[in-house]
Amino acid sequence: MKTAFVKYHGLGNDFIVVDLRAAADDLRAAVQTPAFVTAVCDRQFGVGGDGVLAILPPTSSGSVARMRVLNSDGSEAEMCGNGIRCVARYLREEAGVTANPMAIDTGAGLLTCDVTTVADGAVMVSVDMGRPRWLRGEVPVAGPSADVADNLVVDVAGLPPSTTFAAVSMGNPHAIAFVASRAQAMELAQRVGPAIETHPMFPARTNVEFAHVRGAQALDLVVWERGCGITLACGTGACATAVAACRAGLTAPGLPIAVHLPGGTLQILVEADYSRVTMTGPAQRVARGTLEVADILASRRPG
Repeated sequence: MKTAFVKYHGLGNDFIVVDLRAAADDLRAAVQTPAFVTAVCDRQFGVGGDGVLAILPPTSSGSVARMRVLNSDGSEAEMCGNGIRCVARYLREEAGVTANPMAIDTGAGLLTCDVTTVADGAVMVSVDMGRPRWLRGEVPVAGPSADVADNLVVDVAGLPPSTTFAAVSMGNPHAIAFVASRAQAMELAQRVGPAIETHPMFPARTNVEFAHVRGAQALDLVVWERGCGITLACGTGACATAVAACRAGLTAPGLPIAVHLPGGTLQILVEADYSRVTMTGPAQRVARGTLEVADILASRRPG
């Protein structure tokens, strides 16, 4: 069984995009198995990527497609901000979708994307990411479901004294802490990110963000991504961190916030009433080709 693919990245967060809307049932099933996903995402034994983005038939009226996000460890994420920008560019340029904005079904609901080519030829995508949520039951976080998930103390060795987290959902869970420097953000994400991701406080696991306030409307951010590890960028993480910064009085809603990640910068706008968050950033095509399912599975990493 063979399928075409296109590889994209959003600020270095890279994905193998597979359009399965017209695929036979056996191919559609095979490409979405954890065994195939982990094998094809392996950077030595496969194509390499932070995940597979499966494009499936739409499930909502007015939607052009459904996006399924499969992490490099074979698990599924509800949503991926960098991923949806890549899918929107694919649908515009490779699949001939002319609607702009276009609506895409995700695990976080129906989201709209506006694809624009800017002066230097780069393709930028703005995504209405919907309403942020910060109640424990919405994120989710263990404890009373109606309580706000702020000032969380996570019992993990190696955190600086008095470190607290704010939990925010952008359709997927995030735990955000503000630290003294970008260097400290990277060091902590690498060292304690795995333990926080799987901490019992977060029943669905969590993405982990360490952020440094660079200025009034600017943040430095490093993300330990659930199911992937350190990534160069995380769109939902940038949105969740901007929301947490606004709610903590570190930045202001209603104005653009520049979120600087290791792979580049995303522009995030948190509405003044927190009714929605808009993310704007690039999506870059890298390569296209054909995947042979049997070959990918045969080349899996030993063990």
